[in-house]
Amino acid sequence: MKLILIGSSTGGPSQLKFLLNDIELKDCAIVIAQHMNPAFIPSFVNQFNKEALSEVIIPNDKEILKSKIYICKKNMVFGNGNTLTLNATEQVSSFNPGIDVLFNSAVNLCKYNKILALIMTGMGDDGAKSLFELYKAGVRCLCENEADSIVYGMPKKARDTNPNLKPMSLIELKKEIVNFVESQEK
Repeated sequence: MKLILIGSSTGGPSQLKFLLNDIELKDCAIVIAQHMNPAFIPSFVNQFNKEALSEVIIPNDKEILKSKIYICKKNMVFGNGNTLTLNATEQVSSFNPGIDVLFNSAVNLCKYNKILALIMTGMGDDGAKSLFELYKAGVRCLCENEADSIVYGMPKKARDTNPNLKPMSLIELKKEIVNFVESQEK
């Protein structure tokens, strides 16, 4: 199964909807760490699910991934097995949910799964180091450009950490996601 990882913060919800609302997932899961108070995530997911073509849900502990959009409510990590699973973790991070926590747990998955990873709008540096680790492991990694970012903190940190990242507009990111989902490669 293909896997898309997205980390976003301030300004992320509306941009996530723009990127993903009309994408039909086939043999591809999208897992999102969107910095947000856990109390607000259920209503965001509920509204997003009403608008999106693919199902949008909050993953449970030991969730077996299918062709859906998963929005983490708390820190989650990928399991170590042949089946793609998401597990709750007690790992502490400065942000909820932690992008670095999620992305770091995916580094070993790239041996058996085709992965696309994105860092989008937000303040701080969450996701920059783990996106670079994914990049070094062979994952296609992208970041949002300054013009389209509501806050150009996380994408800037990701670019500072890995100068090979090409900042992209939301339209370019959407094209990359569509091409990735529709590609026959697994």
